[in-house]
Amino acid sequence: MRGITKTLSHTIFGQIKTAGRFSAVKFEPFLAVSFTLYKPPYPSSQTVKNPTLCRFSIHHSSRSRIVTMVQQDPRNIISEITEPSPKIQKLDRNGVSDVPVHTYPLLRVKKLSEKAVLPSRASPLSAGYDLSSATETKVPARGKALIPTDLSIATPVGTYARIAPRSGLTWKHSIDVGAGVIDADYRGPVGVILFNHSDSAFEVKVGDRVAQLIIEKIMMPDVTEVDDLDSTVRGIGGFGSTGV
Repeated sequence: MRGITKTLSHTIFGQIKTAGRFSAVKFEPFLAVSFTLYKPPYPSSQTVKNPTLCRFSIHHSSRSRIVTMVQQDPRNIISEITEPSPKIQKLDRNGVSDVPVHTYPLLRVKKLSEKAVLPSRASPLSAGYDLSSATETKVPARGKALIPTDLSIATPVGTYARIAPRSGLTWKHSIDVGAGVIDADYRGPVGVILFNHSDSAFEVKVGDRVAQLIIEKIMMPDVTEVDDLDSTVRGIGGFGSTGV
């Protein structure tokens, strides 16, 4: 394009810069940028005020916008026509933004008795939701027990729930959790199997947090039989093959 021969540098939304005949474009994450150069439909000798040089198409995670670049004077100073950019969500000290809660998938929970306690997280970034006992019982030394929560759940689409041990119970009381997979289509009561690896009985009271519920994404590929598998460096090396 005639007249565009100098190195250009300009900021769009305070995020994007062009440099050296549009040879480089830098942009922040979550922005997709594309542009098209247009050749003026008039002779190069004709003087036209503010001819369009290029058009940017900017796609943001929350909205899309178009920026038209225009030539303001013979010195090739570039300006933009655009609307104010949206504010970027600020993070609090826990690393959590103030995005409305309703933008996240929902974990639907049904109480089956008055003793049931809704799952809750100990901190904003906790991976698991604490599960509480709905009964009073004891887990015998070197034994196991099924702890009812009196809850039924429905996980978000594309996920399943996994019951995991709480680090405090494992470290202080040698209490572990077993058989912790809850399928997405299961609607029965959620129970927690506790294993006591200590030499003393472990007492559980109503409302005690006994495990944590973690929601995980899952893939369900179709099963296909093959004659052979691709070879790898490890091959058939099993238990202990990579070291102790």
